[in-house]
Amino acid sequence: MKVLSIVGARPQFVKCAPVSRELRKVHEEVLVHTGQHYDYGLSEVFFRDLGIPTPDYHLEIGSGSHGVQTGRMLAAIEEVIAKEGPDVALVYGDTNSTLAGALAAAKMHVPVAHVEAGLRSFDRRMPEEVNRVLTDHCSDILFCPTATAVANLAAEGITKGVHLTGDVMVDALRENLALAKERSTDPGLLPKGYYLATVHRASNTDDPAALGAIMEAFSRLDGPVVFPAHPRTRKKLAEYGIVPAANVRVVEPLPYFDMLAALAGARAVLTDSGGVQKEAYILEVPCVTLRENTEWVETIEDGWNVLVGADADRIVTEADAAGGARRRHSARFGDGHAAERIAAIITEYEP
Repeated sequence: MKVLSIVGARPQFVKCAPVSRELRKVHEEVLVHTGQHYDYGLSEVFFRDLGIPTPDYHLEIGSGSHGVQTGRMLAAIEEVIAKEGPDVALVYGDTNSTLAGALAAAKMHVPVAHVEAGLRSFDRRMPEEVNRVLTDHCSDILFCPTATAVANLAAEGITKGVHLTGDVMVDALRENLALAKERSTDPGLLPKGYYLATVHRASNTDDPAALGAIMEAFSRLDGPVVFPAHPRTRKKLAEYGIVPAANVRVVEPLPYFDMLAALAGARAVLTDSGGVQKEAYILEVPCVTLRENTEWVETIEDGWNVLVGADADRIVTEADAAGGARRRHSARFGDGHAAERIAAIITEYEP
């Protein structure tokens, strides 16, 4: 088979790495990078560290409004599909790259396979939620990371082509954690003696009050906060005149190995990222999520994650309590062999 794999954002590169490796044992893979994340720290360094093959197509779409970005991707991916004639289009996650790839393939009658299908936050104000729902409803093969995701699809009437594979992020973490600790740059902080923070979601960065409250909370924490800041978040901090406190170490986005090592060594993580919530669970690191909802409900149910929004007092209270909560840990995200299952299912697929 010829499999057209479409990626464009940092979390997708991580998920793509183990799947691409398995696919290439049997199939021809054509890798398309939309350019949604184009900064070196958010893109090329991931391909280098994770050993992902050089993309066959780099569409260089860049930033823009959701409509502009998705529309440009849709047109460019359509051209690639017309040229390559793939048997399957493989998309990951919930970004504009995901939706554009799925729509382009579906309109050209190419079967769509979706890695990380069935996730739901049940908040349609999130652009990611819209992307997830639309992608799932035009997909032919749906790879679900959890039983919850399978149930979500069934509730929407989607049962055909649904497969419970486990989560490819477990594969990636198992493959790379030891290497990350070996290769990462030492932050000069005691293990479990610092917090790790990431803030990039528009609901937080585009609201001066929300971003101000989050940064105030960081200033009140009883330890250093390592804060790899997305370029857009840095821009907003400057625009709003918000100056991080002395205990907040603002750094450039971390390469994958550095980020993984920093997460594994943190006392707790404070984030609005879906992927980081799940990575924290897998690594058994407490998580304080700067949102009012999450698509990763399993992390809440097992006590490793708590939702606090952008409320400074709630953030500080939950971060302070992060080390003492009662938690349970299970293999509900899989056994580290999701990529093998995904490749096998694609191999056996018959339209």
